[in-house]
Amino acid sequence: MARPRRSLLTRQRIVDAAAALADAEGLEAVSVRRLATELGVAGPSLYNHFATKSEIIDAVADAVVAQVDVSFFGSRDWREALRLWAHSYHAVLSEHPNIVPALAHGPGRRPAALAMADAVYGGLIDAGWPPARATHIGALMRYLVTGSALGSFALGFPVDEVLYANYPHLRQAHLLAGHRSSVDEGAFDFGLDLLIAGLDKHYAELRKGVPA
Repeated sequence: MARPRRSLLTRQRIVDAAAALADAEGLEAVSVRRLATELGVAGPSLYNHFATKSEIIDAVADAVVAQVDVSFFGSRDWREALRLWAHSYHAVLSEHPNIVPALAHGPGRRPAALAMADAVYGGLIDAGWPPARATHIGALMRYLVTGSALGSFALGFPVDEVLYANYPHLRQAHLLAGHRSSVDEGAFDFGLDLLIAGLDKHYAELRKGVPA
């Protein structure tokens, strides 16, 4: 009787398994040994595709970033492009919050992350932003988006009314968790609105030749 054929181990299978582990249990759960167990293979076989665990994490992070829509740059006004991109980026990271720490140090050598940075920077330059300011805007947007995905502000306040008895301005804080969506998403939208409004004003001043 022929032996059952084992499914072929590929980079994509490894990345998918690592992403599932990171989503479910956090980055600390991702190890070569754990992945080998999940995939039903010998640990050393993973090294045929990735030299280190760090390379696997990088690949997972890049697979997440690849889901972000950057097609708005070059086809929409820079303000609308920034807004739509930020919402897409925020939505993707909100689905994969455990991977955010791996994105904290910038794109590194990750192709999708570099392509996203190129699209955003290029779109801003094409819109007339000076290179230095385009760089600042890209950084600002990343701070806003990744920061918003790191954790819930609303869930940081325990549902315990007694806890806030000595904090007169926090008497309603125990209700925040019950309004997580309106608090967290509202804060993100509000911050994004203010950021783009401020950039719009600055852009108008630049176009008039007013010193920044």
